[in-house]
Amino acid sequence: MKKLTQQQKKFVAEYINSLNGEQSAIKAGYKSKNLKDVSNRLLSDKYVINEIKSQLQKQISSLRVHKGYVIQKLLQIAEFSLEEEDILDKDGSITGKKKLRDTSAGLKALESLCKYLGFNSNTEEAEYKQAKIITISNLDDDKI
Repeated sequence: MKKLTQQQKKFVAEYINSLNGEQSAIKAGYKSKNLKDVSNRLLSDKYVINEIKSQLQKQISSLRVHKGYVIQKLLQIAEFSLEEEDILDKDGSITGKKKLRDTSAGLKALESLCKYLGFNSNTEEAEYKQAKIITISNLDDDKI
């Protein structure tokens, strides 16, 4: 496997921090009139790409956040946000009406949870077959 130069390694480190190819090339010490071409060339090099992926994977694994923790927190956010609370009038008295705390936060948490768990609306629909509606008018002797 080809080893990256020190300058390429510096580019990778800068790129991971900024996600800006031109700025990363400057900070890595590349000298060119067209740094955009330099950054494009670097970002299309499979060894540089592999190093970026490797460094990102190391950062992700160092977080040590377990899936169960993320799922638990998303569920807590969804449940709290979708709970009903009393509506108060201008004097602070209960009106007898209720509202959901924060539907947008609750729905966003549920959406994130579905994505995290791998639920996909396309695959869900594929599992269910559309029901055929049979009425008296479209019944024939073969269907009885």
